[in-house]
Amino acid sequence: MERKTFIKTCGMACMGGMLLGPLLEGCSSTKMIPGTIAGSDLVLPTTAFLTRSGKYRAYVVVGNEQLRFPICLYRFSDDNYSAVLMRCTHQGAELQVFGDRLQCPAHGSEFDDHGVVKTGPAISNLRTFPVTIQNNQINISLK
Repeated sequence: MERKTFIKTCGMACMGGMLLGPLLEGCSSTKMIPGTIAGSDLVLPTTAFLTRSGKYRAYVVVGNEQLRFPICLYRFSDDNYSAVLMRCTHQGAELQVFGDRLQCPAHGSEFDDHGVVKTGPAISNLRTFPVTIQNNQINISLK
């Protein structure tokens, strides 16, 4: 390999690495946040929505080893949340989150941030859970 080609290739690889970092950091916002089970509630701190820069995320995915499927928790304001089970009502596949919508990787069903079917083949809305805020904790009722 010629020196000029080698330097050009290395430079392109470094540029690609620098551009890939922020993209991967953006994906990290959807990591699973562990919630604790207290009675019949799944509990997590309100700070779970804060990013390192102090801004609020629009949603978090909450899991617990006792739950078969995670719950996507959307934050609309300080006291307005929507919690939906990430299980497709068509054939039970675990859903993926894409901003304000959830999508089934198996057959493409789509649901909005309140669990309402937007695109089939699913015909039933997602299971939702009541959410309350007490003492800087978010309580998702699993009843």
